[in-house]
Amino acid sequence: MNLKLEAALYRQITAHLCAAYPKEAAGLLLGTAAGASWDASRMLPLTNKFAHAEQYHRYLITAEDMLEGEDHAATFGLDVVGVFHSHPDSAPQPSDYDCQHALPWYLYLIVSITAGEPASARAWQLREDRSDFNEAVLEIGPAAPARPNSSTFE
Repeated sequence: MNLKLEAALYRQITAHLCAAYPKEAAGLLLGTAAGASWDASRMLPLTNKFAHAEQYHRYLITAEDMLEGEDHAATFGLDVVGVFHSHPDSAPQPSDYDCQHALPWYLYLIVSITAGEPASARAWQLREDRSDFNEAVLEIGPAAPARPNSSTFE
């Protein structure tokens, strides 16, 4: 399993996550999936809906957020292919909470934010039996030639 995204999109993702630091933040990855190769070309930043006091180590994406993501993706001929979220001051690997709330048909991009700056990122997919995650290959490529509105939220 591979997750590919352009460097410009990764910068947009990390800007959204860093803006929420020291709390967790999240959003949706929009793109295409073909076999083991998943390409994210846009992102939809979301507001963390978890109780305010718990946002430092939890995020919540609601069913309404998912519907908004699906509608937004469809306008560009894309699908929701994954979820991204931050782990403030901790490693970019899934927590038990992440495992309990993930869905096996999405990829999960977890970005470690340390002292308000992006530190590292890893991608994961929940196993079909929901017992744990398998790591996906994360490919963050250089920016492609300029395309209007290629990876921004509108």
